[in-house]
Parts: sequence; structure tokens; C-alpha cells
Amino acid sequence: MHGAYNDIQDSTYYNAGIIRGRYGEDTQVIILICDDDKEIATAISIYLQNEGYTTLLAYDGKQAVSMFEQNEIDLVIMDVMMPELDGLRATMEIRRKRNIPIIMLSAKSEDTDKILGLNMGADDYVTKPFNPLELIARVKSQLRRYTVLGSQQKAGSPHGGGSRNGTSDRHEAGGAEGVNADRVYRVGGLELDDEQKSVMVDGEDVHLTPLEYKILYLLIRNPGRVFSIDEIYERVWGEDSIGGGSTVTVHIRRIREKIEINPGEPRYIKVVWGLGYKIERLDGAPPV
Repeated sequence: MHGAYNDIQDSTYYNAGIIRGRYGEDTQVIILICDDDKEIATAISIYLQNEGYTTLLAYDGKQAVSMFEQNEIDLVIMDVMMPELDGLRATMEIRRKRNIPIIMLSAKSEDTDKILGLNMGADDYVTKPFNPLELIARVKSQLRRYTVLGSQQKAGSPHGGGSRNGTSDRHEAGGAEGVNADRVYRVGGLELDDEQKSVMVDGEDVHLTPLEYKILYLLIRNPGRVFSIDEIYERVWGEDSIGGGSTVTVHIRRIREKIEINPGEPRYIKVVWGLGYKIERLDGAPPV
């Protein structure tokens, strides 16, 4: 994690196989692995168990959705091409129920396939054949982000931060990062409460994935400032932006679909052609 997110990371504990929520509770991490190739699923399971995780195995999308509904799953590893119900449709079903990390596996390496997977709700995409150690690193990375953002639904509301505290203090977003001591940022009808990890538009709750939340958090803390796609990727994903442009674009589109009345004519997240994205400053917020 970089820069603006260090203050969040410091308040949350994470270790192999165990996550500690914002309220101090320790929870064993349960990972659902779904792949119709039983040898691959078993191999992944062994690597994860060696890291201290609990694993459940499914061999088609239908079975994965059923197991997800019957267990408190913390992360899903989902193959794309499977019988009964493919991984893309299974991901959509799971995403409708909870905002947990989903990593997709596929033998297809084309950008269009990756973008499709991300559009369906996946948080990361790994191409077969893959290095098991790389997959483990991606699992740990996704769990860190998930826990840091308070999206562990075992600990609270669908936003992951528990119920709202009812405070009436609100501040217009503006100026440099960190100026809002109450950690509530508002631009027009868009409000992000970083203490509760909640987002509202015109008084209505908006459910974002952890990565969507982090992107919006970055932008709304700096209204009017343009962030390049590479900078967004490096600050949100915490790694060098090598081919990450399409990933950022997909996530921005998904955020717009959730917060904008007309995503084709966005009021909040604007593109500055050739430069990047920004949150439009509204309601007379002071310049950066």
C-alpha cells in the first residue's frame, strides 16, 4: 500500500491464514477454489493450505455457487471454462451476493478476455499456466486490500464497516489529501465516509468492491486533480503499471455505472483526454 492508504493499513492486522478485522476479531481465511481440472484445483489447494489457509474445492460453476451460499467464504479462485455453469456466470452470481475478492483463472491471455472477466466482477485475472507462488502472492494481496478496506462482511454491514454512526458532520472535499479529520468526503450528492467504509449517492447506499472503493477514495480526496491511469494503478494496486491501463478503465466504468445517473454523461468522474481521470469539483468546493 502507498501514500494515502498507510493510515488505513496501520489499523488492520493481516497474517497468513488469519485476518483480523477492524474490531479485533481473528478469523480463519476460507478460500473457495473452482476448477474442472481436479489436479489443478488440488495443487492450488495444497499450496494454499501450506500457507495456513482453509480451502474448499468445487469442480464446476454451479457447485461453486452452491458451496459459496453454504459457507463463509473470504476469497474465490475461479476458472473460466467449466461445465454446468462457466466461471464468468458463476462470478456474476457470487458478486450479486457479496463483495469478496475473486481471482479468475484462464488459459486465454487476450486483453479482451481479461476485460470481460473484470467486467463480470473479478478483481484479478491469472493466465494459465501460472507460477503457483505468483498466485499465492496475488491471493495475499487481495486479502490485504479486502481486510484493510473493512469489506469483511463477517464484521458488519454490506459496506464492511458496520452500521453508520448517524453523525451529521459533513465536509466538502477539497484541497490536499488528509485535510478532512472526520474522513467524510462529499462532492455534490456523492458522499464517501471512510470511517464507515460507505458510499452514498443522493442519500442512497452504493455497494462498491474493494478496488472500486479505493479508486473512488483516491479521486474524491483530491477533487479537481487529474490522475493518470498509471498513477491510479500504482497507488490502488500497489505495483508497477505494466499493462494495467485496461484494468483501470474497466473499474472506472463500473464505478460510473453505480454512482452516475447517466454513465455516458458522468457528473462526477470525468476523463481528461490524454491525461487521466478526476472527480469533478462541484458545489463551490475550493480549488486544489
